[in-house]
Amino acid sequence: MKNRQELFTLEQKNQKNASKKIVICAEAQLRPRIKKTMGEIHMRATLAGLFSLIALPAVAAEGERITVTGEIIDTWCYYSGVMGGPDAVVGSAHHTCALWCSAAGIPIGLLTEDGTVYTILKLGAQDNATGGDTALRLASHTVTADGMSYERDGVNYIVVEKVIEDLGIVNHTHEEYDVVPSFAIPKPKK
Repeated sequence: MKNRQELFTLEQKNQKNASKKIVICAEAQLRPRIKKTMGEIHMRATLAGLFSLIALPAVAAEGERITVTGEIIDTWCYYSGVMGGPDAVVGSAHHTCALWCSAAGIPIGLLTEDGTVYTILKLGAQDNATGGDTALRLASHTVTADGMSYERDGVNYIVVEKVIEDLGIVNHTHEEYDVVPSFAIPKPKK
């Protein structure tokens, strides 16, 4: 009769062989199903991609040509309230900060008299709507712009093709709010 250790070792080998057979059998049964599933996933992804390309022109065509008048604003300070309420972050009081934010790449917007804000995606011939000469020159200015307007998920966008009129800074808020931020005021030399 074999000793206990030999019996235990033999039993372990039998279990390992049985486990290998089960795994090999399961792989053989699942492989065709996995290939079929992967093929279906690939086909669905391809079809989804094709449908999105077909639908893209329809989405892009939803824009509407508009001519709108409003102030070029710094959207970060306007929406976040970091520099004060909506009246404090427009006009001459906020001009310096609007320049800094635009130069840093913060999106600019067009605030109309009725309170609608259009995020500006493109400003005239400039490739992007922030940090360029046109955006910096027009910061805090009231302009009349012509372009294509889009709305998605409650956000208004405009691709400004042409600034028809630049009225300059007409919103003189610095008298009421001082310069925001206050550290933008140069210290007098002693």
